[in-house]
Amino acid sequence: MASDGPVSIPVRPTGSAERQALAEAVRRLMAATVTSLAPSELLADATATLSSVADRLERHFPERDGVVADRYGVDGDLQAGQALDMAGVMPFDVMIGRCNPVALPLTLEFEPPKAIGHATFTAPYEGAPGCVHGAVLAGAFDLVLTAANVIAGAAGPTVTLSIRYLHPTVIERPTRFEGWVTSIEGRRIHSRGQLVQGGVVTVEAVGEFASMDLSGLATMHRRGGGR
Repeated sequence: MASDGPVSIPVRPTGSAERQALAEAVRRLMAATVTSLAPSELLADATATLSSVADRLERHFPERDGVVADRYGVDGDLQAGQALDMAGVMPFDVMIGRCNPVALPLTLEFEPPKAIGHATFTAPYEGAPGCVHGAVLAGAFDLVLTAANVIAGAAGPTVTLSIRYLHPTVIERPTRFEGWVTSIEGRRIHSRGQLVQGGVVTVEAVGEFASMDLSGLATMHRRGGGR
């Protein structure tokens, strides 16, 4: 059912160095969970220890009826071509947030007119044995194409995203994502991208996005969303 008013988002802390370090420790734990050959006794002991840690952290959960937090530190208007630190702007983002342990091991670079993403996907991102899950790659492309749109000064929400898988993308091997804008038609941005691994294009992407004024995007980040 649609809400009649703005969505209330619980207060969330900013991305401190300590929180980033905690997220990195959890990433290590996630990798160990799906790769370690530890005996069942050690797994049971680790479960008890981690459950105790989770109990302690959960005592500090925010109130759910709190005011919308200033979760993102975006100051001023974003300018076309600006080398925006998207991971820093969105510290809890599910794709790239430094304080979100499930975020992808993806780093972004701005090489106008292209946005470049670098990643080496590990076992937690596996789909078919030895291969990166297609949904993971689709999520990465959504972010890379958005970064390309930022370079063109025309960022906004995704309308459609089409992914074509040409070859398997394997884990534990460096990958390079490339994204660029092909056209801007009114309030619609059209972008393309490709993933290169070992000199071979393994995935192609085509996206359409709704244009949003970048100063408005900064305001949206500052209030943490809304309707």
